[in-house]
Parts: sequence; structure tokens; C-alpha cells
Amino acid sequence: MADDLPEQFDLIVIGTGFTESCIAAAASRVGKTVLHLDSNDYYGNVWGSVGVEDLIRLLASDAVLHSTLRNGSYTWHDESGDTSTSEGDEMKEETGQQWTRETVLAMSRRFCIDLCPRILYSSGELVQLLIQSNICRYTEFRAVDNVCMQQNGNIVSIPCSRSDIFNTKSLTIVEKRLLMKFMNACNDYGEDKCNEDTLAFRGRTFAEYLQAQRVTEKIASCVMQAIAMCGPNTSFEEGMLRTQRFLRSLGRYGNTPFLYPMYGCGEFPQSFCRQCAVYGGIYCLQRSVDDCAVDANSKEVLISSAGTTFRAKHVVSAPRYLPASRDCVMRPHLSRGLFLSSTPLGNEVLNKGGGGVNILRLMEGVREAIFIQLSHFSGACPKGLYLFHVTTPAVSDDPAEDLRPFTMQLFQNSTPEIVFSSYFTLTTQSQPDKVGADDAVFYTDAPSFEMDFYDAIANARDIFGRLYTDVEFLPRAPDVEEIVVDGEDPSALNEHSLPEDLRAQLQDMQQATEQMDIQD
Repeated sequence: MADDLPEQFDLIVIGTGFTESCIAAAASRVGKTVLHLDSNDYYGNVWGSVGVEDLIRLLASDAVLHSTLRNGSYTWHDESGDTSTSEGDEMKEETGQQWTRETVLAMSRRFCIDLCPRILYSSGELVQLLIQSNICRYTEFRAVDNVCMQQNGNIVSIPCSRSDIFNTKSLTIVEKRLLMKFMNACNDYGEDKCNEDTLAFRGRTFAEYLQAQRVTEKIASCVMQAIAMCGPNTSFEEGMLRTQRFLRSLGRYGNTPFLYPMYGCGEFPQSFCRQCAVYGGIYCLQRSVDDCAVDANSKEVLISSAGTTFRAKHVVSAPRYLPASRDCVMRPHLSRGLFLSSTPLGNEVLNKGGGGVNILRLMEGVREAIFIQLSHFSGACPKGLYLFHVTTPAVSDDPAEDLRPFTMQLFQNSTPEIVFSSYFTLTTQSQPDKVGADDAVFYTDAPSFEMDFYDAIANARDIFGRLYTDVEFLPRAPDVEEIVVDGEDPSALNEHSLPEDLRAQLQDMQQATEQMDIQD
């Protein structure tokens, strides 16, 4: 059956992952015609959020041509009286729910399980981009409840704000003063380019700088694990940058510097796709690409899909979506572990009121992992269950083995009642053939190991900048009340509240109206 779709576009985007959706929204916003295709039946690809049944289906998706998810496995854990705890019994009595395979699957659609979970800095790149572009109106957030670290085998919350530091009982008065002095020094870093205290550490490690500040071992662990979130080999400059990100995000939206999106990180690709659609972007899910070629005369890219050939000046694709990239070697990139538990991790202080969103950075030698715990208050799972995410850079094709040192740390002093566990690998690919169109076909990068979306946004900006030079990336979209409808008086709007491009349109309309009056 023939499609009732245009066949000519400025840009065709293939895959609805975070980076691809950013580029599609940015192009549509500046007036480009955009066609957005995805062979999945959901938005986000490996950046998306899925239910339990969909996750199980994806874990067996090695045979799917475009999938970058590999080495999937999952296990349902039978209940055992030996592992039951009094705390777990109390929670079961409170919720009145016995969690089994059947009860979890029956609520599959109430889960929003991130395939690639992220936590946002409150003043980070993505939050600023969402506010700048007005896409924030499509999203909701929850402040992260606890930023944690490991201390003597236990998981404890670190003090984030000034009041937390002075109220905590885990630090002595001297340690509190040392920590405040250190945080003030980091916050002022970069203002004085000739500061001798910092110049001496250029080219050295952040750990050496900490040691020179004569902070206690407890404070050093707190800074390295939870504030700067860096390793022993992290450079001084990188450590200071990470510390400043932490400090400059404090006190903006909550007691910690981090935010988590309600209903999972899959909301971000959907939000950008919605913005693209508002400005005329066309979306087709469950539609794969059969062929990609270049017209020798016009130099346009030809995309064949479901019997229709679309033409575009440029194409942006996620890894493995185009036929030319499906034969590329896939390398392990991120190892992921995911657990559903009927009890939370940590003590009652960390999970008061039923828990919220807790994050913890884990170290094993020079290797590191990020742990995120989500309760039903995040919208990611039903009440009475807790969702654990563990992510680390892959070192092998066995994600369970890659994560074993970190899961042992997590569960050595606390035995949550795991109902379901799964492991999988997110892969990346070697640079594929661009079908003879080096300046027309662009591939986005696979998700990197990071807390926020800094790398992904940088990738989107870079590709967009090569597509369209001297064009703003995602300018602000007007609110509904700012849109001028035919027949309305544009002068009734507050001109200064409009974006620059709309303000210029308003002025042109006013000048045209004045000229019409003169002619009359």
C-alpha cells in the first residue's frame, strides 16, 4: 500500500534515541522538513524506558538487525524463607503484596525501566537546554533524595548543603570546617588564573590535590566517591570541574544537586520528538530502512522503506539502523545490571517514607560503577517494589561477570529480597561505510558512561553544527499564549516576552499592517 507521505525532506533521522531526537527537534524548530523513522514500536531505542515484558523481549533481541543490546539474560528468583528479613516482612504487611513472577508481569505496564539510566545535575547541560528550548513543559522531575557513599561496609548519605554539613553527626567540628573550606576553594577555582595554590597542580591528579589540602581520610573519601565522583587517576582539572558541577547545582531544586525524570529517562527522547512534531516533523514507528543510496546527479540520499523511496539532503542515523552499518563489528561498551527487589538497599534513614531516588558511586581498583535505586515515588515501578540499576564500562562480553565486584559490594552487608534480575551489554560499533556520502550521512554515538547527558548533547550539537552552520541549536519555542492566530491583534502580546525570531515576525506583521492603512 502506498504511503500518503511526502517523498522529499531536508533531513531524515533514523532511530529515536536521545541524540537523534535532539537533532530532529533542532532541525524542525528552525524550519527544516524532517522525517523521523524507527523500526521499534517505542521511542528511545537504547535510551528508552520499557515495561518488564518488553524488557524480557529485548533481552532476546540479538537476532534483531538494528539492536545494539547484546548478551541479555534474566532470572526470576523464587521466594525463600531463609532470606526473609523482619524489615521485609513489615513492608509486605504494609503493602499487602507478595511479589512473584505472576504479580510482576501482571503490572508490567506500570514499570518504566531505563535501558540507559541517567541522573541530571540541576544546573547541568540538559536542564539548561530543556529550559532554553521550552521543552521542559513536556517533562517532570523529582529531586534525588540521597547522594551516598560506602563507609565501613555500610551505605551512608553524605551531607550536601551547608545546613547538612553543620547538622550531620558523622563529621567532627574540625572535619566540618575543613570540608567547608575545601568546597569554597573549589567553587572559587578558575576566577584567579594566577592562583599559585592551583597552578602547582596543573598536570597532576585530583587525589594529589586533596592530599595537599590535608583533609581527613573520611572527607577525602566523601569528595572522591560522592562529590567529584572521580578515580585515583583523574586529572586535577577534571576533578575540579566535576566538583564545581556538583556545587553549582546545589540548592536549585532540592537538597541534593541532582534530578531524576519522573517515569524514567525515556521521557527525554519523547519530549524532543514531541517538539519536532509540533513544528511539522513526521513520525513513523515500526518502519525499518531497506536500502540507502546516493543520487549521482543531485547528491541527495535515497532511503527506501516499505516500498517507498524518500529523498533528503542529509540523513542522521543511530548505530546499526542503516544497512551499511549492520555488518560492522560490535564492541562491548557498557555492562548493565537491573534488579527488582521487594525491599530497599540501605538503612531506614536512607529509605524513610518508602524511599525515593538514591545514587551511589562504586569503586573497585581503577574501575567504577554507578548504582541508582528507584522507588514508586519516581514513577518507575509499582508501590512495594524497588528498582536497582548498576552500570559500568564493559571489559568483556559477560555483563554479569563485569558487574560481579560491584554487586558483591552492594549486597555483602545487606540482602534485599530480589524478585527479578537481568544483565545485558550495550554495544558500540566501528565507523560504518557512509555509502559514498561523507557530508550527507551522519551516525550518532552510542551512550557513554556518564552521570548526565553531556556527551550526548555535545554529539547532537556537533552533528547539527555540521548540518546547518550559523543556525541556533534549539531556540526557545513560544508558549501557547504567545502564538498569534489569524484574525488576532498581534500588538496585544507582550513583545519583550517573545523569542527573537517570533519578535521579528511580529514586527514584520505590524509594518505590513501600517502599510495597508496608508494605502487605504
